[in-house]
Amino acid sequence: QVQLVESGGGLVQTGGSLRLSCVASERTFRLYRMGWFRQAPGKERDFVSNVSLIRRTTTYADSVKGRFTMSEDNNKNTVFLQMNSLKPEDTAVYYCAAARPGREFEYWGQGTQVTVSS
Repeated sequence: QVQLVESGGGLVQTGGSLRLSCVASERTFRLYRMGWFRQAPGKERDFVSNVSLIRRTTTYADSVKGRFTMSEDNNKNTVFLQMNSLKPEDTAVYYCAAARPGREFEYWGQGTQVTVSS
């Protein structure tokens, strides 16, 4: 059973930066992909980014392209989300997710709150 632990959320001013971390209980080479999602108050959970840990390809939602960057450290079973030029509309609970080969996202972190003040 894969468990994910997130950290790095907080309060930041518009234009500021935050770096989210997600540590997996399983070595990342045993996972197919990991991603980030977010859920704002009163809204559904939305896709932010994901990375194929095999092909090393990364995809981003249009709303964060050019501002967010996802990376990974396989030796530490960790993925990161570097968030720059933050906007108030980025305010949400951010969730880390992981998938095994041939499966949809099935493992989820507890979420970390990101609040961007205007």
